[in-house]
Amino acid sequence: MMLKETAAHERRAFLKGTVAAVAAGAFPILGANDRVNVAVVGMGGRGRDHVRFFSALKDRCNVRGVCDVNQAARERAVAQVEKLTGGKPKQFSDMRALYEDKEIDAVSIATPNHWHSLATIWACEAGKDVYVEKPASHNIYEGRQMVAAARKHKRMVQVGSQSRSIGHKKKAMALLAEGVIGEISMARGLCFRLRKSIGHTPDEPVPPGIDWDQFLGPAQIKPYSENKYAYNWHWFWDTGNGDIGNQGVHEMDICLWGLGRTAWPKSVASTGGKYVWRDDQQTPNMQQAAFDFGDAGLTFDCRNFSSPPEGGGPIQGTNFVGNIFFGTDGYLVVDPNGFQVYKGGKREKTLDEKAQEGEVWTPEPHFVNFLDAVRSRDRTILNADVEIGVRAAAYCHLANIAYRVKRTLRVAQSSGRFMDDEEANALLTRNYRKPYIVRRQV
Repeated sequence: MMLKETAAHERRAFLKGTVAAVAAGAFPILGANDRVNVAVVGMGGRGRDHVRFFSALKDRCNVRGVCDVNQAARERAVAQVEKLTGGKPKQFSDMRALYEDKEIDAVSIATPNHWHSLATIWACEAGKDVYVEKPASHNIYEGRQMVAAARKHKRMVQVGSQSRSIGHKKKAMALLAEGVIGEISMARGLCFRLRKSIGHTPDEPVPPGIDWDQFLGPAQIKPYSENKYAYNWHWFWDTGNGDIGNQGVHEMDICLWGLGRTAWPKSVASTGGKYVWRDDQQTPNMQQAAFDFGDAGLTFDCRNFSSPPEGGGPIQGTNFVGNIFFGTDGYLVVDPNGFQVYKGGKREKTLDEKAQEGEVWTPEPHFVNFLDAVRSRDRTILNADVEIGVRAAAYCHLANIAYRVKRTLRVAQSSGRFMDDEEANALLTRNYRKPYIVRRQV
């Protein structure tokens, strides 16, 4: 169902008004002891996780709103908040109506990937601070616009790269910077997540209670089917980014963190394909990417079939995700369970650090860090500021673009655009659908 012109006009007027309010300092600054009023946008599985995480931080925040295009999801979320906190949050079917609510200080975005950037930009323009799930953006262009909006409107924007708040990973990265394995020559990211084929689901009428137009948002109109909705939107190019942009973006961020790289690579190549499965999925189930910096390299391996761990790390149930850093004096392996350092030709283990109890997967420190930044108004304390999250996502996008055009791409250091390849450059952005447009002026 399309938005009516009057509603669209009202929303545009709202955004203009909120921009003026931000510029005039009309939004209050929280004191050190104030609790942050939070609303969660996107009430699927991850959104319900966000409700649970924020509800556990009752001394720091209140869950005052829930938003989803699915009425049933909203109702489940309200019941969850009531059970966890005893309070009843407001319901919103349209995030723009939520952003009008002056009671809400911050929003936590757990929508599908193709909504992350626009939802963040609109929130910044409305004077809200933002916690947004990874990957920060659906494409490279809109990631840049997220950073611009956050800076222009002086908003705290934390991306859900929770490795940045986990103790043993922070220690491992600090040791790399100190030279524990000498000069680093290469980082390797590993994303082995066992998944099943999604099969085929037919196009059908939109189920009652779902606003399909708003679900698609910036994406072009297409018929509803079960596989295009719920979790499987990850495997379609117009709503997701495949597993390299789903789980893999965490390991990509750690690669860049350990390498200390903040600029573009000189070139990127990516191979792979969708093998064996005959289903609706568009993204690859096996993908290898290589980035060349000239003085160091980064390789990434993403696989949805049963795979052994690398670097001596343990199998994590049916999966293995982690990173290996290679240096002149040895190598370091880091995964959710800890990290190890191996030295010399005999690969002697010189350090073996385990994750602290309860810290293997928990994102709680990341949410606490976000709320601390909201109260302090100091973005420098954010562990995964929007620039960090956008950079990690951009590398996943580079790999996907190289995969889709099936050739090695040279990257201009000054702009991040591809040299002499307009087909690849066209994939730096998307064809946005009105009124869901990521504008050049935010």
